[in-house]
Amino acid sequence: MSNSTPATANGNDNKKFKGDRFPCSPSRVLHLRKIPNDVTEAEVVSLGLPFGKVTNILMLKGKSQAFLEMASEEAAVTMVNYYTPVTPQLRSQPVYIQYSNHRELKTDNLPNQARAQAALHAVGTVQPGGLALAGGPAGEGLLLPGQSPVIRIIVENLFYPVTLEVLHQIFSKFGTVLKIITFTKNNQFQALLQYADPVNAHHAKMTLDGQNIYNACCTLRIEFSKLTSLNVKYNNDKSRDFTRLDLPSGDGQPSLESMAAAFGGPGIISSPYAGAAGFAQAFGFPHAAGLTVPAGALGPLAITTSAMAGRMGIPGMGGIPGHSVLLVSNLNPDAITPHALFILFGVYGDVHRVKILFNKKENALVQMADATQAQLAMSHLNGQRLHGRVLRVTLSKHQTVQLPREGHEDQGLTKDYSNSPLHRFKKPGSKNFQNIFPPSSTLHLSNIPPSVTDDDLKILFSSNGCTVKAFKFFQ
Repeated sequence: MSNSTPATANGNDNKKFKGDRFPCSPSRVLHLRKIPNDVTEAEVVSLGLPFGKVTNILMLKGKSQAFLEMASEEAAVTMVNYYTPVTPQLRSQPVYIQYSNHRELKTDNLPNQARAQAALHAVGTVQPGGLALAGGPAGEGLLLPGQSPVIRIIVENLFYPVTLEVLHQIFSKFGTVLKIITFTKNNQFQALLQYADPVNAHHAKMTLDGQNIYNACCTLRIEFSKLTSLNVKYNNDKSRDFTRLDLPSGDGQPSLESMAAAFGGPGIISSPYAGAAGFAQAFGFPHAAGLTVPAGALGPLAITTSAMAGRMGIPGMGGIPGHSVLLVSNLNPDAITPHALFILFGVYGDVHRVKILFNKKENALVQMADATQAQLAMSHLNGQRLHGRVLRVTLSKHQTVQLPREGHEDQGLTKDYSNSPLHRFKKPGSKNFQNIFPPSSTLHLSNIPPSVTDDDLKILFSSNGCTVKAFKFFQ
């Protein structure tokens, strides 16, 4: 491989995607641009380490570019998804990452590769900051000894209200947020937030600690919690369990006893929640210091989208909350139909509309019933394999999926499922809310007629091309 080949394979340095992105198909080789000249191989490798084993690196210092090869395509997909909304930095300079057209790096005959291999070996053993690379098979990711997936967030200099929704929007950029509890302690607005994975908690802390949510105010202080799990009793504007949409709302002001239980022990909370009416007082706005608060800033708890976008201080955090439309890309166009996507995404929420794009049939739009269901579907399906391809699921710029106009036929690529009898989550408090899991090789069957035997069911699945390894009826 010549130095010039990979450098030009990925297009123009200044190329910017607008709106929905249709990048190269996923590859375990990643192309990095705008790398500062004085950066070492070890620093570039450290960008990929949190997502899995790094197997090769090629630095093109004259072009300010590099290629990073991950052990698996899944690790590369996770890395690109993570760094797309949150641009990484090396030596305080933003670095841009995309998939390469190359499937692997062949660097055996290239000069100067001894230093790169030495860097891979050194960084692959121990990473600065106490993160040790797992000694198991490639792609197993990181072992984080004793690190919790729960972080404690303190918001200092609270000039504008910070809501649970704002926290969810910001911290979701770093991974799947499972639970959030907000409270006031020592006159400070604080929150406990639980991620699905300790790696996500580590990245959120590394990136956001000391950052301002809004320009020059609402500073985040983040530390790891001693708790390993949060127990949320109510879904309201103070606490939320995103895995349990069936929880009651309570009265908005849970008792100290229930809060103490949520935090895993008595006597931790020193002051009760304040309702919306007591918001300014409970959060200790420094009126006495002569600060002038903009009219309406202390009004409703939820900041309006336009106000939020104008005051966001964290780069890349000005996205619009509440999106229920997903962009699904890298589909196999020969094997996918709107109905297949309706069934697949319907495991994680009620699908209202599906549109396979006419000119790019490997891409589709899926409209869920609400933003929470869209987040659930995205967190469980992004990076999964479907018909031999790694699925990419992101939030779309579209607010809704448009149906074809009267008299315009689109070959059945757009379907409306808003009145489908197959929706699982129509009934409030349905048990289906408690049975949401990532895809696996074991299926749970229900509604089986009493006359059906295990052989009948095995034949049903094997006749559709599946191999049934095991089957068991519940007692």
